[in-house]
Amino acid sequence: MKQISTVIVGAGQAGLAMSKCLADRSIAHVVIERGEVANSWSHERWDSLKLLTPNWQTRLPGFAYAGSDSDGFMSMPQIVSHLQFYAQKITAPIEERTTVLSATAHGTGYCVQTSRGNWYCDNLVIASGACAQVRQPQFAQSIPNHITQLTPLNYRNPSQLGPGGVLVVGASATGVQLALEMNAAGHKVILAAGQHIRVPRQYRGFDIQWWMDRTGVLDMGLDEVDDPNRARRVPSLQLIGSKARPIMDLNALQADGVEIVGRLAGIRDGRALFSGSLTNHCALSDLKMNRLLDGFDDWAAAHKLENIAAPHRHAATSVSSNPRLQYDLNTGSIGTIVWATGYQPNFSWLQLPVFDSKGRLQHDSGVVAPGLYVLGLPFLRRRKSALLDGVGGDAEALADHLTLHATTHAA
Repeated sequence: MKQISTVIVGAGQAGLAMSKCLADRSIAHVVIERGEVANSWSHERWDSLKLLTPNWQTRLPGFAYAGSDSDGFMSMPQIVSHLQFYAQKITAPIEERTTVLSATAHGTGYCVQTSRGNWYCDNLVIASGACAQVRQPQFAQSIPNHITQLTPLNYRNPSQLGPGGVLVVGASATGVQLALEMNAAGHKVILAAGQHIRVPRQYRGFDIQWWMDRTGVLDMGLDEVDDPNRARRVPSLQLIGSKARPIMDLNALQADGVEIVGRLAGIRDGRALFSGSLTNHCALSDLKMNRLLDGFDDWAAAHKLENIAAPHRHAATSVSSNPRLQYDLNTGSIGTIVWATGYQPNFSWLQLPVFDSKGRLQHDSGVVAPGLYVLGLPFLRRRKSALLDGVGGDAEALADHLTLHATTHAA
């Protein structure tokens, strides 16, 4: 049995940020990690993936990118090295290769059972990541057996794909990137697109993240949205980590030969059934993009920015007048289905009454219960909460709350 003030579960960017904030407040803690630092970045991302945020936006408490390519995008090996260096710099007390088996209540604190013994703590911080599992629909079980099913967590590169075409399900950041890569590798690709957020990589000479950062879009708080749960489920931006293309959207993919169909609604007798709502989803995405750009233009005018490019708008998303509504998967022409249908955390080890009727972790800006916190989830406190640039601010706020809770509890 080991006793300590605080246990942090996870040594990714969220867990490391929290470790730095607790160390700054002289709070004794340990970081439990199932693998090594940045384990998910090392083992659960595809080879060509790059961060969607520019290097200048790679900011953690007391640490920021200091290289020569501030406008570039880190590859996975680079982000792993970045986080490992950060862990060394802050001398984070990490227990690597230690699996958390369960977390239960213990007196006024918690018992964290691991593969290397138990920890008893007053405070528990969940920083195990928002992308531990891929959301797959129940009807995935009805896919014909001859078709290989992959997720972004086990896909590495096109060499894993067998003969035949690929059906990519989901048109957010992951879906468009994988469709682009697989199409370039010579596979016939069909992309099933539901709700998505179309944005340009560059606008008026600056990266889209520069605009979102400067105009305060990323700092939007929960009190500024009507429905926090809905805000937390908003798809990721349709981006790639490259300046090679000013926009990577459905139009660009179609120009490269990718077929766009509606949302995959189900499987019946081996046939994939696609929704007829593609036109509506694309029109809504175009509308949202143009509203966002209108806001940027208004901000630029109000701040009298000089020497920047003139405002411009992209052509509306092109949608076939007769998009495919079904596809017979029994023909053998589709060999692989890739589920780019979004991610969710894995809290199966958390044996506490802190979930709602849909199994979602309940929290108030990261505070789950007395002494119990969560970090690194989408829109935890602000729109940028899930970004490397946003997790630090959340960690500072939760560390302050934890410190106050500990002081009050001691009194």
